[in-house]
Amino acid sequence: MKYMKLGSKPDVFQTDGNSIRFVTTELATDIVITVGDVKFHLHKFPLLSKSSRLQTLVASTNEESNDVVDVSDIPGGPAAFEICAKFCYGMIVTLNAYNVLAARCAAEYLEMFETIDKGNLIYKIDVFLFASIFRTWKDSIIVLQSTKSLQQWTENLKVINHCVDSIASKASMDPSEVDWSYTYNRKKLPSESGLDSHWNGVRKQQTVPRDWWVEDLCDLEVCLYKKVILAIKAKGRTSSDVIGEALRAYACRRLFSSLNNAVNNGLDCTKHSAALETIISLLPTEKGSVSCGLLLKLLRASCLLGSGENYREDLIKRIGMQLDRASVSDLLLPADSSDDAMYNVDMVTSILEEFMLHHKDGSEPQLQEDDDTMGVADNLINSISASSKLGAVTKLIDAYLSEIAKDPGLSLEQFIALAESLPPASRPVHDALYRAIDVYLKEHPGLSKSEKKRLCALMDCKKLSADASAHAVQNERLPLRVVVQVLFFEQVRQSSASAAVPSAAHSFLLPREDGTSCGSSRSATTTATEDEQWASVVGAPTSTSGGDASSLRSVSLAASKRGDGKKKTKGGTVVPAPAKRVLGKLWSGKASSGENSGSDDTSESPAGSLNQEETKSTPSRITRHSVS
Repeated sequence: MKYMKLGSKPDVFQTDGNSIRFVTTELATDIVITVGDVKFHLHKFPLLSKSSRLQTLVASTNEESNDVVDVSDIPGGPAAFEICAKFCYGMIVTLNAYNVLAARCAAEYLEMFETIDKGNLIYKIDVFLFASIFRTWKDSIIVLQSTKSLQQWTENLKVINHCVDSIASKASMDPSEVDWSYTYNRKKLPSESGLDSHWNGVRKQQTVPRDWWVEDLCDLEVCLYKKVILAIKAKGRTSSDVIGEALRAYACRRLFSSLNNAVNNGLDCTKHSAALETIISLLPTEKGSVSCGLLLKLLRASCLLGSGENYREDLIKRIGMQLDRASVSDLLLPADSSDDAMYNVDMVTSILEEFMLHHKDGSEPQLQEDDDTMGVADNLINSISASSKLGAVTKLIDAYLSEIAKDPGLSLEQFIALAESLPPASRPVHDALYRAIDVYLKEHPGLSKSEKKRLCALMDCKKLSADASAHAVQNERLPLRVVVQVLFFEQVRQSSASAAVPSAAHSFLLPREDGTSCGSSRSATTTATEDEQWASVVGAPTSTSGGDASSLRSVSLAASKRGDGKKKTKGGTVVPAPAKRVLGKLWSGKASSGENSGSDDTSESPAGSLNQEETKSTPSRITRHSVS
């Protein structure tokens, strides 16, 4: 820290109590200057020789006032006036970044100009500011912080502008030219993180990170921070990702660290709201300059603070452009206090719609005819990139569905609307969606049979893996018709595999007649919980649930093991007769009282669950059988 000493005489100011300051000299004091609650007993000559304002005030006093002058409105208060008074006496005064601005404003108030006396205080302080303070990184920040209590005077003196320009100029410099101290306790940016600091046996010189200035600016108040960031942007020499990192660090320090405590305890959140709005207004427009995680945290903060719709809409648009980089925990936005649900699912749906708006062609990438080979290659790369982003978002949303399905207040309409927001082609496998449906069924046992049908219609049984199918056929929460559909397609898949490889053993994932399972995760000798089974099916945990398959399912599944019950469809696919009999019983029984108007414990076949050719080729045979 830079400092400057003025004067050469020893300091002879003394204190009498808390409110009286005086000078110990042989001469009696002849003037009393009041600054707030403090009275200074001083001498006229040294003060009036350097202060034009005191000359005017003393001249206007009458004999009755006994030379008492009140300057309680002096900026900086008693401490700043004492510095000016000591300078007038020629006593030693030390100026530094913490007191120089208050002394400068007090000198301006007392009119200590060069016209009154050569080498007066204003001149000396200005020299110190421009020669030392504004050339020092941390001193400039300290002085800028001290302007808060002196705002009216500092604006007139343009001190804030000088500080802001000094800080912005240093932050915009090439990092290789930075040779002063700075605070840096964070990880470097990804582009700067090297795994090895050696090359060919020669140690690399440790370079200054591009965002070296970020942490020091976090000490600034919101209004001053905004001025500095705008000045840095205006210079145009700092990349948008560094600006984004600066905003992230400031948000963590000034917003996220204390937001939950303030909201939960009903404290005043005015400063938090100001910080949030300032950060959003400063976000760079370049895509990818700010992480999706930060944007979602800002959106969460806007929900807690009840910020304006304009701020939320801006964040939703930004998040929608890079939703593939988000995480499930970031998407768990709190619902409004008036809402019964725990999470704001509608807002996530809006974000997903924004993403689909930017990637509406991602599910069906097509190459445009172009004579330019490079243009065709670029189209191919863009198509592959869009497809991979859509796949990542699909996995994200399915995992999010599994998480919010645990919320008892989540409506079926919201769950279905979010699940249907993605194109069918984006889900080559429905294991994760099946898990979300299963969790919802478990946490919402009061669903009607028609609601279960609507929910299970989201899932395509043909797109379940073998492990998920094995889990589904023993899942009591699923409607029976869905279980039979899963069984049917699993048998078709196993039969097709056996036909393709005649030497391979026929291994169906079905229960044995003794109650155990063959190749299933629910064997009689297995004590794994449902969470562990789910982990093996879709790689994610779920809540536990007890119960075995219903007696009807056990009979139908056991019957499917008999080897003499296989028949062929018209297309040549081998379909076990017991499965046909179960399907025939269910699908042909719609005319009976137990199957009309969706009032039974079954669900309609999801779209695409049965091949039309298969359905047309076997109706006469299927409808003639009944459950054995």
